[in-house]
Amino acid sequence: MNIIHTLLLAILVFAISPPAAANEQNLPEIGDPSGGVISPEVERRLGQAVMREVRRYATMVDDPEVESYIQSIGYRLVANSDDNRLPFVFFVIQDPAINAFAAPGGVVGVNSGVIINAQSESELAGVLAHEIAHVTQRHMARTYEAASKLSAPTAAALLGAVLLAIVNPAAAQAALTIIGGASTQYQINFTRSNEEEADRVGMQLLARSEFDPEGMSSFFERLLEASRYRGAAPEYLQTHPLTTNRVADTKARAAQYETQHHKDSITFKLVRAKLTAVSFQDPGEAIMFFEEKLQGSGYPDMESARYGYVIALTQANRFEQAAIQLEYLLSQSAENSAYLIAAAKLASAQRNFQRAVAIYEKTDKLYPNYRPVVLGLTRAYLDAGNAAAAREVLRGSNREYANDLLYYDLLSQAEALAGSPIEAGIAKAEYYYIIGDTQLAIERLKYAQHQHSPDYYQAERIEARLTQLEYELSIQKDLKL
Repeated sequence: MNIIHTLLLAILVFAISPPAAANEQNLPEIGDPSGGVISPEVERRLGQAVMREVRRYATMVDDPEVESYIQSIGYRLVANSDDNRLPFVFFVIQDPAINAFAAPGGVVGVNSGVIINAQSESELAGVLAHEIAHVTQRHMARTYEAASKLSAPTAAALLGAVLLAIVNPAAAQAALTIIGGASTQYQINFTRSNEEEADRVGMQLLARSEFDPEGMSSFFERLLEASRYRGAAPEYLQTHPLTTNRVADTKARAAQYETQHHKDSITFKLVRAKLTAVSFQDPGEAIMFFEEKLQGSGYPDMESARYGYVIALTQANRFEQAAIQLEYLLSQSAENSAYLIAAAKLASAQRNFQRAVAIYEKTDKLYPNYRPVVLGLTRAYLDAGNAAAAREVLRGSNREYANDLLYYDLLSQAEALAGSPIEAGIAKAEYYYIIGDTQLAIERLKYAQHQHSPDYYQAERIEARLTQLEYELSIQKDLKL
Protein backbone atom coordinates (compact mmCIF):
# COMPACT_ATOMS: atom_id res chain seq x y z
CA MET A 1 0.00 0.00 0.00
CA ASN A 2 2.90 2.35 0.71
CA ILE A 3 4.13 1.83 -2.85
CA ILE A 4 0.84 3.09 -4.23
CA HIS A 5 0.94 6.08 -1.89
CA THR A 6 4.48 6.94 -2.95
CA LEU A 7 3.53 6.55 -6.60
CA LEU A 8 0.72 9.07 -6.28
CA LEU A 9 2.89 11.49 -4.32
CA ALA A 10 5.55 11.35 -7.06
CA ILE A 11 3.03 12.00 -9.83
CA LEU A 12 1.48 14.82 -7.83
CA VAL A 13 4.85 16.50 -7.41
CA PHE A 14 5.55 16.24 -11.15
CA ALA A 15 2.07 17.47 -12.02
CA ILE A 16 2.41 20.58 -9.87
CA SER A 17 6.04 21.45 -10.53
CA PRO A 18 7.89 19.42 -13.20
CA PRO A 19 11.62 19.13 -12.45
CA ALA A 20 14.11 21.19 -14.35
CA ALA A 21 15.87 18.02 -15.46
CA ALA A 22 12.81 16.92 -17.38
CA ASN A 23 13.71 18.82 -20.54
CA GLU A 24 17.25 17.53 -20.46
CA GLN A 25 16.10 13.91 -20.30
CA ASN A 26 13.30 14.21 -22.89
CA LEU A 27 10.61 13.14 -20.44
CA PRO A 28 7.04 12.96 -21.75
CA GLU A 29 4.97 16.12 -21.44
CA ILE A 30 3.37 16.22 -18.00
CA GLY A 31 0.65 18.72 -18.82
CA ASP A 32 -2.14 17.99 -21.27
CA PRO A 33 -3.03 20.98 -23.51
CA SER A 34 -6.55 19.54 -23.96
CA GLY A 35 -7.41 20.45 -20.42
CA GLY A 36 -6.08 17.82 -18.01
CA VAL A 37 -3.31 18.09 -15.45
CA ILE A 38 -1.43 15.03 -16.65
CA SER A 39 -0.92 14.05 -20.27
CA PRO A 40 -2.30 10.82 -21.79
CA GLU A 41 1.28 9.52 -22.00
CA VAL A 42 1.92 9.95 -18.27
CA GLU A 43 -1.55 8.60 -17.56
CA ARG A 44 -0.65 5.49 -19.59
CA ARG A 45 2.52 5.01 -17.58
CA LEU A 46 0.60 5.44 -14.36
CA GLY A 47 -1.76 2.72 -15.58
CA GLN A 48 1.20 0.40 -16.10
CA ALA A 49 2.32 1.09 -12.54
CA VAL A 50 -1.17 0.31 -11.26
CA MET A 51 -1.11 -3.02 -13.15
CA ARG A 52 2.12 -3.94 -11.37
CA GLU A 53 0.41 -3.35 -8.01
CA VAL A 54 -2.68 -5.31 -9.03
CA ARG A 55 -0.54 -8.29 -10.06
CA ARG A 56 1.29 -8.04 -6.75
CA TYR A 57 -1.75 -7.85 -4.46
CA ALA A 58 -4.53 -9.64 -6.36
CA THR A 59 -4.98 -13.02 -8.05
CA MET A 60 -5.71 -12.43 -11.72
CA VAL A 61 -7.66 -15.02 -13.71
CA ASP A 62 -5.24 -16.31 -16.35
CA ASP A 63 -7.75 -18.53 -18.17
CA PRO A 64 -7.51 -17.50 -21.86
CA GLU A 65 -11.22 -18.12 -22.48
CA VAL A 66 -12.25 -15.85 -19.61
CA GLU A 67 -9.70 -13.22 -20.66
CA SER A 68 -10.78 -13.30 -24.30
CA TYR A 69 -14.43 -12.99 -23.35
CA ILE A 70 -14.07 -10.02 -21.00
CA GLN A 71 -11.84 -8.27 -23.55
CA SER A 72 -14.38 -8.85 -26.34
CA ILE A 73 -17.12 -7.17 -24.29
CA GLY A 74 -14.79 -4.37 -23.20
CA TYR A 75 -13.49 -3.59 -26.69
CA ARG A 76 -17.00 -3.70 -28.14
CA LEU A 77 -17.98 -0.95 -25.69
CA VAL A 78 -14.79 1.06 -26.23
CA ALA A 79 -15.33 0.98 -30.00
CA ASN A 80 -18.54 2.94 -29.44
CA SER A 81 -17.05 5.56 -27.10
CA ASP A 82 -16.31 9.14 -28.08
CA ASP A 83 -12.74 8.95 -26.80
CA ASN A 84 -10.79 5.75 -27.35
CA ARG A 85 -7.29 7.17 -27.65
CA LEU A 86 -6.00 5.07 -24.76
CA PRO A 87 -5.21 1.37 -25.28
CA PHE A 88 -7.55 -0.33 -22.80
CA VAL A 89 -6.64 -3.34 -20.68
CA PHE A 90 -9.48 -5.56 -19.40
CA PHE A 91 -8.96 -8.40 -16.93
CA VAL A 92 -10.73 -10.48 -14.27
CA ILE A 93 -9.61 -10.84 -10.66
CA GLN A 94 -10.32 -14.13 -8.88
CA ASP A 95 -12.48 -12.78 -6.08
CA PRO A 96 -16.11 -13.67 -5.22
CA ALA A 97 -16.77 -10.13 -3.95
CA ILE A 98 -18.85 -7.99 -6.29
CA ASN A 99 -16.52 -5.18 -7.31
CA ALA A 100 -14.90 -3.52 -10.31
CA PHE A 101 -12.54 -0.59 -10.80
CA ALA A 102 -10.97 1.69 -13.37
CA ALA A 103 -7.51 3.23 -13.18
CA PRO A 104 -5.51 5.65 -15.33
CA GLY A 105 -4.23 4.41 -18.66
CA GLY A 106 -7.31 2.42 -19.66
CA VAL A 107 -6.97 -0.18 -16.89
CA VAL A 108 -10.33 -1.84 -16.13
CA GLY A 109 -10.61 -4.75 -13.71
CA VAL A 110 -13.67 -6.73 -12.71
CA ASN A 111 -13.96 -9.35 -9.96
CA SER A 112 -15.15 -12.82 -10.91
CA GLY A 113 -17.98 -12.22 -8.44
CA VAL A 114 -19.49 -9.65 -10.81
CA ILE A 115 -19.69 -12.17 -13.66
CA ILE A 116 -20.98 -14.95 -11.41
CA ASN A 117 -23.74 -12.73 -10.00
CA ALA A 118 -24.71 -10.97 -13.22
CA GLN A 119 -28.17 -12.14 -14.30
CA SER A 120 -27.64 -11.02 -17.89
CA GLU A 121 -24.85 -10.09 -20.26
CA SER A 122 -26.21 -6.54 -20.32
CA GLU A 123 -25.69 -6.29 -16.55
CA LEU A 124 -22.05 -7.27 -16.93
CA ALA A 125 -21.69 -4.88 -19.86
CA GLY A 126 -23.27 -2.16 -17.71
CA VAL A 127 -20.55 -2.56 -15.08
CA LEU A 128 -17.81 -2.44 -17.73
CA ALA A 129 -19.41 0.55 -19.49
CA HIS A 130 -19.48 2.46 -16.20
CA GLU A 131 -15.78 1.77 -15.60
CA ILE A 132 -14.86 2.62 -19.20
CA ALA A 133 -16.63 5.96 -18.76
CA HIS A 134 -14.45 6.70 -15.72
CA VAL A 135 -11.43 6.31 -18.01
CA THR A 136 -12.71 8.16 -21.07
CA GLN A 137 -13.92 11.04 -18.91
CA ARG A 138 -10.46 11.08 -17.26
CA HIS A 139 -11.82 11.15 -13.73
CA MET A 140 -8.50 10.22 -12.17
CA ALA A 141 -6.78 13.10 -13.98
CA ARG A 142 -9.50 15.38 -12.70
CA THR A 143 -8.83 14.09 -9.21
CA TYR A 144 -5.22 15.21 -9.59
CA GLU A 145 -6.38 18.61 -10.70
CA ALA A 146 -8.77 18.96 -7.76
CA ALA A 147 -6.23 17.63 -5.27
CA SER A 148 -3.58 20.07 -6.46
CA LYS A 149 -5.67 22.81 -4.85
CA LEU A 150 -5.16 21.25 -1.44
CA SER A 151 -1.99 21.31 0.64
CA ALA A 152 0.68 18.97 -0.68
CA PRO A 153 0.57 16.49 2.27
CA THR A 154 -3.25 16.35 2.24
CA ALA A 155 -3.35 15.97 -1.54
CA ALA A 156 -0.80 13.16 -1.48
CA ALA A 157 -2.73 11.31 1.22
CA LEU A 158 -6.01 11.85 -0.62
CA LEU A 159 -4.68 10.56 -3.93
CA GLY A 160 -3.06 7.62 -2.19
CA ALA A 161 -6.45 6.69 -0.76
CA VAL A 162 -8.03 6.85 -4.22
CA LEU A 163 -5.67 4.25 -5.66
CA LEU A 164 -5.67 2.25 -2.45
CA ALA A 165 -9.36 1.62 -3.16
CA ILE A 166 -8.30 -0.42 -6.19
CA VAL A 167 -6.92 -3.27 -4.10
CA ASN A 168 -8.43 -2.67 -0.65
CA PRO A 169 -11.67 -0.65 -0.48
CA ALA A 170 -12.01 -0.96 3.31
CA ALA A 171 -8.49 0.34 3.90
CA ALA A 172 -9.13 3.20 1.48
CA GLN A 173 -12.22 4.23 3.42
CA ALA A 174 -10.18 4.17 6.63
CA ALA A 175 -7.54 6.35 4.96
CA LEU A 176 -10.16 8.90 3.93
CA THR A 177 -11.48 8.95 7.49
CA ILE A 178 -7.99 9.64 8.83
CA ILE A 179 -7.54 12.52 6.38
CA GLY A 180 -10.81 13.85 7.77
CA GLY A 181 -12.59 17.16 7.66
CA ALA A 182 -13.30 19.31 4.68
CA SER A 183 -10.88 17.52 2.36
CA THR A 184 -12.74 14.23 2.82
CA GLN A 185 -16.11 15.83 2.11
CA TYR A 186 -14.56 17.56 -0.89
CA GLN A 187 -13.43 14.20 -2.27
CA ILE A 188 -16.80 12.56 -1.56
CA ASN A 189 -18.61 15.29 -3.48
CA PHE A 190 -16.12 15.00 -6.32
CA THR A 191 -16.60 11.23 -6.44
CA ARG A 192 -20.37 11.56 -6.57
CA SER A 193 -20.17 13.78 -9.62
CA ASN A 194 -17.81 11.27 -11.24
CA GLU A 195 -20.21 8.43 -10.56
CA GLU A 196 -23.16 10.30 -12.03
CA GLU A 197 -21.20 11.16 -15.16
CA ALA A 198 -19.98 7.56 -15.50
CA ASP A 199 -23.61 6.39 -15.26
CA ARG A 200 -24.69 8.77 -18.01
CA VAL A 201 -21.80 8.09 -20.40
CA GLY A 202 -21.84 4.36 -19.63
CA MET A 203 -25.53 4.19 -20.48
CA GLN A 204 -24.77 5.74 -23.88
CA LEU A 205 -22.10 3.09 -24.48
CA LEU A 206 -24.56 0.31 -23.67
CA ALA A 207 -27.15 1.61 -26.11
CA ARG A 208 -24.62 2.24 -28.89
CA SER A 209 -23.18 -1.26 -28.40
CA GLU A 210 -26.63 -2.85 -28.66
CA PHE A 211 -26.81 -4.02 -25.06
CA ASP A 212 -29.93 -3.43 -22.99
CA PRO A 213 -29.49 -0.05 -21.20
CA GLU A 214 -31.59 -1.41 -18.35
CA GLY A 215 -28.74 -3.78 -17.55
CA MET A 216 -26.97 -1.05 -15.61
CA SER A 217 -30.00 0.05 -13.59
CA SER A 218 -31.12 -3.53 -12.81
CA PHE A 219 -27.65 -4.44 -11.54
CA PHE A 220 -27.53 -1.35 -9.33
CA GLU A 221 -31.03 -2.02 -8.03
CA ARG A 222 -30.24 -5.61 -7.05
CA LEU A 223 -27.04 -4.55 -5.26
CA LEU A 224 -28.89 -1.93 -3.27
CA GLU A 225 -31.61 -4.41 -2.32
CA ALA A 226 -28.99 -6.99 -1.31
CA SER A 227 -27.27 -4.48 0.98
CA ARG A 228 -30.56 -3.85 2.78
CA TYR A 229 -31.24 -7.51 3.46
CA ARG A 230 -27.68 -8.58 4.24
CA GLY A 231 -26.92 -5.67 6.52
CA ALA A 232 -23.51 -5.17 4.88
CA ALA A 233 -22.93 -3.45 1.56
CA PRO A 234 -21.10 -5.34 -1.21
CA GLU A 235 -17.62 -4.02 -1.97
CA TYR A 236 -18.97 -2.42 -5.13
CA LEU A 237 -21.12 -0.10 -3.05
CA GLN A 238 -18.09 0.95 -0.99
CA THR A 239 -16.21 2.14 -4.08
CA HIS A 240 -19.30 3.17 -6.09
CA PRO A 241 -21.70 4.76 -3.57
CA LEU A 242 -25.33 4.09 -4.51
CA THR A 243 -28.47 5.83 -3.31
CA THR A 244 -32.13 5.22 -4.09
CA ASN A 245 -32.10 8.51 -6.03
CA ARG A 246 -29.17 7.39 -8.17
CA VAL A 247 -30.83 4.05 -8.92
CA ALA A 248 -34.03 5.87 -9.85
CA ASP A 249 -32.05 8.21 -12.11
CA THR A 250 -30.43 5.31 -13.97
CA LYS A 251 -33.81 3.60 -14.41
CA ALA A 252 -35.33 6.80 -15.79
CA ARG A 253 -32.36 7.31 -18.11
CA ALA A 254 -32.57 3.72 -19.38
CA ALA A 255 -36.25 4.21 -20.15
CA GLN A 256 -35.33 7.00 -22.56
CA TYR A 257 -33.55 4.51 -24.84
CA GLU A 258 -35.24 2.12 -27.19
CA THR A 259 -35.26 -1.32 -25.57
CA GLN A 260 -32.58 -3.49 -27.16
CA HIS A 261 -33.78 -6.93 -25.94
CA HIS A 262 -30.19 -8.13 -26.05
CA LYS A 263 -29.93 -11.93 -26.13
CA ASP A 264 -27.26 -13.33 -23.84
CA SER A 265 -24.45 -15.06 -25.72
CA ILE A 266 -23.70 -18.70 -24.94
CA THR A 267 -20.14 -17.59 -24.17
CA PHE A 268 -21.39 -15.37 -21.33
CA LYS A 269 -23.29 -18.30 -19.82
CA LEU A 270 -20.37 -20.70 -20.13
CA VAL A 271 -17.81 -18.25 -18.71
CA ARG A 272 -20.13 -17.60 -15.77
CA ALA A 273 -20.47 -21.36 -15.17
CA LYS A 274 -16.70 -21.90 -15.41
CA LEU A 275 -15.97 -19.13 -12.92
CA THR A 276 -18.61 -20.55 -10.60
CA ALA A 277 -17.00 -23.99 -10.77
CA VAL A 278 -13.51 -22.72 -9.95
CA SER A 279 -14.79 -20.42 -7.19
CA PHE A 280 -15.20 -23.40 -4.84
CA GLN A 281 -12.09 -24.25 -2.85
CA ASP A 282 -13.12 -27.92 -2.86
CA PRO A 283 -13.98 -29.36 -6.32
CA GLY A 284 -16.29 -31.79 -4.55
CA GLU A 285 -18.45 -28.90 -3.42
CA ALA A 286 -18.58 -27.58 -6.97
CA ILE A 287 -19.69 -31.03 -8.18
CA MET A 288 -22.48 -31.14 -5.60
CA PHE A 289 -23.55 -27.61 -6.56
CA PHE A 290 -23.95 -28.43 -10.24
CA GLU A 291 -25.49 -31.85 -9.60
CA GLU A 292 -28.17 -30.12 -7.57
CA LYS A 293 -28.79 -27.60 -10.35
CA LEU A 294 -28.99 -30.32 -13.01
CA GLN A 295 -31.42 -32.37 -10.94
CA GLY A 296 -33.64 -29.45 -10.05
CA SER A 297 -33.71 -25.81 -10.99
CA GLY A 298 -32.37 -22.48 -9.84
CA TYR A 299 -29.59 -22.16 -12.43
CA PRO A 300 -30.08 -19.93 -15.50
CA ASP A 301 -29.87 -22.78 -18.03
CA MET A 302 -29.07 -26.48 -18.06
CA GLU A 303 -26.49 -26.34 -20.87
CA SER A 304 -24.11 -24.05 -18.97
CA ALA A 305 -24.82 -25.97 -15.73
CA ARG A 306 -23.67 -29.16 -17.44
CA TYR A 307 -20.56 -27.38 -18.70
CA GLY A 308 -19.79 -26.15 -15.18
CA TYR A 309 -20.27 -29.73 -14.03
CA VAL A 310 -17.65 -30.88 -16.55
CA ILE A 311 -15.18 -28.29 -15.25
CA ALA A 312 -15.78 -29.39 -11.66
CA LEU A 313 -15.48 -33.11 -12.48
CA THR A 314 -12.22 -32.51 -14.36
CA GLN A 315 -10.79 -30.55 -11.42
CA ALA A 316 -11.69 -33.46 -9.12
CA ASN A 317 -10.00 -35.98 -11.47
CA ARG A 318 -13.31 -37.74 -12.11
CA PHE A 319 -12.41 -38.09 -15.76
CA GLU A 320 -14.84 -40.81 -16.87
CA GLN A 321 -17.85 -38.86 -15.60
CA ALA A 322 -16.51 -35.67 -17.19
CA ALA A 323 -16.12 -37.47 -20.52
CA ILE A 324 -19.74 -38.69 -20.42
CA GLN A 325 -21.04 -35.16 -19.79
CA LEU A 326 -18.79 -33.71 -22.50
CA GLU A 327 -19.94 -36.30 -24.99
CA TYR A 328 -23.51 -35.16 -24.43
CA LEU A 329 -22.60 -31.47 -24.84
CA LEU A 330 -20.67 -32.16 -28.05
CA SER A 331 -23.56 -34.21 -29.43
CA GLN A 332 -25.68 -31.07 -29.08
CA SER A 333 -23.07 -28.63 -30.39
CA ALA A 334 -20.13 -30.40 -32.04
CA GLU A 335 -18.26 -27.23 -33.00
CA ASN A 336 -18.64 -25.25 -29.79
CA SER A 337 -15.12 -23.98 -28.99
CA ALA A 338 -15.61 -24.15 -25.22
CA TYR A 339 -16.62 -27.82 -25.34
CA LEU A 340 -13.76 -28.73 -27.67
CA ILE A 341 -11.25 -26.93 -25.44
CA ALA A 342 -12.73 -28.68 -22.39
CA ALA A 343 -12.29 -32.02 -24.19
CA ALA A 344 -8.66 -31.19 -24.99
CA LYS A 345 -7.99 -30.17 -21.38
CA LEU A 346 -9.62 -33.38 -20.18
CA ALA A 347 -7.30 -35.38 -22.46
CA SER A 348 -4.29 -33.49 -21.09
CA ALA A 349 -5.44 -34.11 -17.52
CA GLN A 350 -5.46 -37.81 -18.39
CA ARG A 351 -1.96 -37.36 -19.83
CA ASN A 352 -3.20 -38.28 -23.29
CA PHE A 353 -1.31 -35.41 -24.86
CA GLN A 354 -1.52 -36.66 -28.44
CA ARG A 355 -5.31 -36.70 -28.21
CA ALA A 356 -5.22 -33.18 -26.74
CA VAL A 357 -3.08 -32.03 -29.68
CA ALA A 358 -5.48 -33.63 -32.17
CA ILE A 359 -8.51 -31.89 -30.61
CA TYR A 360 -6.74 -28.53 -30.52
CA GLU A 361 -5.59 -28.89 -34.14
CA LYS A 362 -9.18 -29.63 -35.18
CA THR A 363 -10.43 -26.63 -33.19
CA ASP A 364 -7.74 -24.38 -34.65
CA LYS A 365 -9.06 -25.12 -38.15
CA LEU A 366 -12.55 -24.12 -37.00
CA TYR A 367 -11.38 -20.99 -35.15
CA PRO A 368 -8.08 -19.76 -36.66
CA ASN A 369 -6.00 -17.47 -34.42
CA TYR A 370 -8.45 -17.79 -31.51
CA ARG A 371 -6.19 -17.05 -28.55
CA PRO A 372 -7.43 -19.80 -26.17
CA VAL A 373 -6.90 -22.39 -28.91
CA VAL A 374 -3.49 -21.08 -29.96
CA LEU A 375 -2.21 -21.08 -26.37
CA GLY A 376 -3.88 -24.40 -25.59
CA LEU A 377 -2.34 -26.04 -28.65
CA THR A 378 1.05 -24.66 -27.68
CA ARG A 379 0.76 -26.09 -24.16
CA ALA A 380 -0.37 -29.46 -25.56
CA TYR A 381 2.61 -29.59 -27.92
CA LEU A 382 4.95 -28.80 -25.02
CA ASP A 383 3.33 -31.50 -22.87
CA ALA A 384 3.71 -33.95 -25.76
CA GLY A 385 7.42 -33.13 -26.00
CA ASN A 386 7.19 -31.34 -29.35
CA ALA A 387 8.77 -27.99 -28.50
CA ALA A 388 9.56 -27.21 -32.14
CA ALA A 389 5.88 -27.44 -33.10
CA ALA A 390 4.93 -25.30 -30.09
CA ARG A 391 7.45 -22.68 -31.16
CA GLU A 392 6.13 -22.61 -34.71
CA VAL A 393 2.57 -22.08 -33.52
CA LEU A 394 3.62 -19.09 -31.42
CA ARG A 395 5.96 -17.61 -34.00
CA GLY A 396 3.15 -17.69 -36.51
CA SER A 397 0.94 -15.72 -34.13
CA ASN A 398 3.43 -13.15 -32.84
CA ARG A 399 1.67 -10.15 -34.37
CA GLU A 400 -1.57 -11.04 -32.59
CA TYR A 401 -0.12 -11.08 -29.08
CA ALA A 402 2.29 -8.16 -28.78
CA ASN A 403 1.61 -7.56 -25.06
CA ASP A 404 0.44 -11.00 -24.02
CA LEU A 405 1.97 -12.26 -20.78
CA LEU A 406 1.05 -15.93 -21.26
CA TYR A 407 2.20 -15.85 -24.88
CA TYR A 408 5.74 -14.78 -23.96
CA ASP A 409 5.87 -17.18 -21.03
CA LEU A 410 5.06 -20.09 -23.32
CA LEU A 411 7.34 -18.79 -26.07
CA SER A 412 10.31 -18.61 -23.71
CA GLN A 413 9.65 -22.22 -22.67
CA ALA A 414 9.26 -23.41 -26.26
CA GLU A 415 12.42 -21.65 -27.46
CA ALA A 416 14.46 -23.03 -24.55
CA LEU A 417 13.23 -26.60 -25.03
CA ALA A 418 13.76 -26.32 -28.80
CA GLY A 419 17.41 -25.41 -28.21
CA SER A 420 17.28 -21.64 -28.81
CA PRO A 421 18.54 -20.03 -25.58
CA ILE A 422 18.96 -16.61 -27.20
CA GLU A 423 15.38 -16.51 -28.47
CA ALA A 424 14.23 -17.84 -25.10
CA GLY A 425 16.03 -14.95 -23.42
CA ILE A 426 14.49 -12.40 -25.78
CA ALA A 427 11.01 -13.79 -25.09
CA LYS A 428 11.59 -13.86 -21.33
CA ALA A 429 12.72 -10.24 -21.43
CA GLU A 430 9.38 -9.29 -23.00
CA TYR A 431 7.61 -11.27 -20.27
CA TYR A 432 9.44 -9.31 -17.57
CA TYR A 433 8.73 -6.00 -19.29
CA ILE A 434 5.01 -6.74 -19.47
CA ILE A 435 4.81 -7.55 -15.76
CA GLY A 436 6.52 -4.23 -15.10
CA ASP A 437 10.08 -5.28 -14.22
CA THR A 438 11.97 -3.32 -16.88
CA GLN A 439 15.28 -3.66 -15.04
CA LEU A 440 15.05 -7.45 -15.06
CA ALA A 441 14.06 -7.39 -18.74
CA ILE A 442 17.24 -5.44 -19.52
CA GLU A 443 19.36 -7.84 -17.48
CA ARG A 444 17.83 -10.82 -19.28
CA LEU A 445 18.66 -9.31 -22.68
CA LYS A 446 22.22 -8.53 -21.62
CA TYR A 447 22.64 -12.08 -20.39
CA ALA A 448 21.48 -13.42 -23.76
CA GLN A 449 23.80 -10.95 -25.46
CA HIS A 450 26.96 -11.85 -23.53
CA GLN A 451 26.50 -15.45 -22.36
CA HIS A 452 25.52 -16.82 -25.76
CA SER A 453 26.56 -16.09 -29.34
CA PRO A 454 23.75 -14.28 -31.14
CA ASP A 455 23.90 -14.08 -34.91
CA TYR A 456 23.89 -10.72 -36.67
CA TYR A 457 20.11 -10.34 -36.78
CA GLN A 458 19.65 -11.45 -33.17
CA ALA A 459 22.36 -9.05 -32.04
CA GLU A 460 20.67 -6.17 -33.87
CA ARG A 461 17.28 -7.02 -32.35
CA ILE A 462 18.74 -7.24 -28.86
CA GLU A 463 20.62 -3.97 -29.20
CA ALA A 464 17.58 -2.14 -30.53
CA ARG A 465 15.35 -3.49 -27.77
CA LEU A 466 17.93 -2.65 -25.12
CA THR A 467 17.95 0.96 -26.30
CA GLN A 468 14.16 1.13 -26.00
CA LEU A 469 14.01 -0.52 -22.59
CA GLU A 470 16.83 1.58 -21.12
CA TYR A 471 14.98 4.71 -22.24
CA GLU A 472 11.79 3.36 -20.65
CA LEU A 473 13.63 2.61 -17.43
CA SER A 474 15.11 6.12 -17.26
CA ILE A 475 11.62 7.61 -17.54
CA GLN A 476 10.24 5.25 -14.91
CA LYS A 477 13.01 6.24 -12.52
CA ASP A 478 12.61 9.96 -13.14
CA LEU A 479 8.83 9.75 -12.69
CA LYS A 480 9.37 7.44 -9.72
CA LEU A 481 7.16 4.76 -11.26
